[in-house]
Amino acid sequence: MKMAMVIAQTPNIGAEITGINLSQSIRQKSVAWLEAQLVKHKVIFFRDQYVDSEAHLRFAREFGDLETHPVNQKTGFAEIMVLHNNAEKRPSGTAVWHSDVTWREQPSLGSVLVAKKVPKVGGDTLFANMEMAYELIDESIRNEISEMKAIHQFQPMRRYLVASGVNAKRLSKFDEEYPPVVHPLVRTHPVTGQKSIYVNALFTVGIEGVAIGDASRLLDKLYATAQKPEIQCRFRWRKDSIAFWDNRSCQHYATADYFPNERLMERVTIRGDKPF
Repeated sequence: MKMAMVIAQTPNIGAEITGINLSQSIRQKSVAWLEAQLVKHKVIFFRDQYVDSEAHLRFAREFGDLETHPVNQKTGFAEIMVLHNNAEKRPSGTAVWHSDVTWREQPSLGSVLVAKKVPKVGGDTLFANMEMAYELIDESIRNEISEMKAIHQFQPMRRYLVASGVNAKRLSKFDEEYPPVVHPLVRTHPVTGQKSIYVNALFTVGIEGVAIGDASRLLDKLYATAQKPEIQCRFRWRKDSIAFWDNRSCQHYATADYFPNERLMERVTIRGDKPF
């Protein structure tokens, strides 16, 4: 990896890594270097990576154990989540600023997303540095939320089940399998010790011990912090591009502006630890 280069995408988040072939096994020294770049830049990008499913899984496993998602799994590769939209399936759901799977007791460390088919234009993904978002909020708000805990739930799937008219027994089983979990509003990164805002509009449903109305007003303020362009980068996909983001320190937003064109992505997610 002597020829590897880091090209910053913005001053505050995102970097493209060149000179590395992810279709082949990489040395442990290179893994450590890439992990350091991930932590520093929050999200790292690769272009022209012709990886098959085995190579995709092999690369992600270099950074930890992999998790499986309860929906949309690819036959034969349980750890690969397929994100496929076209004229028959309108893009939706992830067009919200969020961190992945915060409804888990131990949300993911990060995700490795590979572009298999992309529209000529549209379908970009935006990323926001939530450590910088925390630094930019008023000190009074930082003090207010320092000890608070937020309630997270797998709401999108639950809403889908309710809308589909599933019976009470099946809904009860779902709630038992995926109960609400509690995480701190302010997360500490396990590698750097940096603090970040750790709530998102997709999965956060309330604040422990705070009335619904008061919690909603505070959460709305915190959700909005991801929307500052100064803490964002925007990735324009090409076929065989890869994005690898640190789910512990950034949020992302998948733009849903390409309907009815096709976009096919495959995602592998690395297990993380319990936020503190």
